[in-house]
Amino acid sequence: MLRVARRKGYGMKTQAAQRAGCTGTGAASEGVGSELFQELARMVAALSEVQGLRSFSLPYPDLAQRALDRTVIHCLDVGETPPRSLPELWGWCRTRPAGDPLFAVPASLVTSDATLVHPAGQMPTRTCLEVASHGLDGGEAAQARALLSELEARCGIRARFLQCRRFLAHRPVVHQQDRFEPGWNRDVWTRVKDLYGPLPEHLLVDGHFLRCPSCGLPALPRNGTTPLPGPSSTNEVIWCEGENCPRDASPELVREPNQARILRRSLRTFLALPHRTEQAVGDVLDRAGIIREALPQTLSACRLTDTGSRVADIQVHDRLQPALLAAYLADGAPLPDLTFVVVPEELAGSNGYREAFTEALPPLLRDRLVLTTPVDLVPGLERTRREEMDDA
Repeated sequence: MLRVARRKGYGMKTQAAQRAGCTGTGAASEGVGSELFQELARMVAALSEVQGLRSFSLPYPDLAQRALDRTVIHCLDVGETPPRSLPELWGWCRTRPAGDPLFAVPASLVTSDATLVHPAGQMPTRTCLEVASHGLDGGEAAQARALLSELEARCGIRARFLQCRRFLAHRPVVHQQDRFEPGWNRDVWTRVKDLYGPLPEHLLVDGHFLRCPSCGLPALPRNGTTPLPGPSSTNEVIWCEGENCPRDASPELVREPNQARILRRSLRTFLALPHRTEQAVGDVLDRAGIIREALPQTLSACRLTDTGSRVADIQVHDRLQPALLAAYLADGAPLPDLTFVVVPEELAGSNGYREAFTEALPPLLRDRLVLTTPVDLVPGLERTRREEMDDA
């Protein structure tokens, strides 16, 4: 069984597998396969940021060559025909899920049907980015926190930083025409524009850029052609970075992509994507008159100011893999007495999400990390206050 609440440097590998090396069977092979799955996730995340990645011209980048070499060695060890090239390995990342015998990642850590490359978009899945952010340097989740910390330091004044943060969360894509819209703040744009870059070619379709009408993040159709306006066909497969968004409308067409700028992917994934849930949390707290203050050095967290003798925080996340979310929280900064971990309703209600999250936590943290949704947050807070009053 893999340890989810990992110690530094362990990643997704069991201690037994680490001692055993890269050969053998049983638990050792499963540990090696899981570690390989994580290495491939880091490779996919890195290569997908490179222009023209589908060409895979020789020589391969060092990261890709190491991943290919390790995959070949692992295949030979377990008696399976190895991939002959990086393009073939990329295809494996699209078709072979975490539960494939080659990887044997325990379902208690990553859902068995999760793949690293989306079949329609040919881009990293959200699971891929979450796995790549597990262990080592923290991947893109750590990068997002670092970028926000740097921005906060540059802003100096807390209110100025929060204004910039809202801009980033609301506008993962900025077009030159946006500056003529009401509410455009030139000072804010001056402070955040270095967090945006040109639209990469691999996100363009027929010379245009598509974004999801639900999450506002990049979208791509399977057939590589611009969808017609109106409701999407039931046979049309469209990828967007949000992945789970409704498909009752075609992606929005952004013309003149050379005049648009896109937020760095780490901030799109770990700041902009959870923003709808964060807004819902703010709305329910405001209606209930609950006062809180934003916490520094976090992606989305606040501290409640009226919780009696207990220190209580709220963290907002939108992550597909509950066990990896549990590991992220358990290995993070020191936790307060109680933390409400708010996720979208559709995630919390999915089969086994709550149970997987709780089971992945160290036993001592299970009473201090409470998974909830925007709808259930205020009732949970009120219940906690009643319990504290009864214990007083």
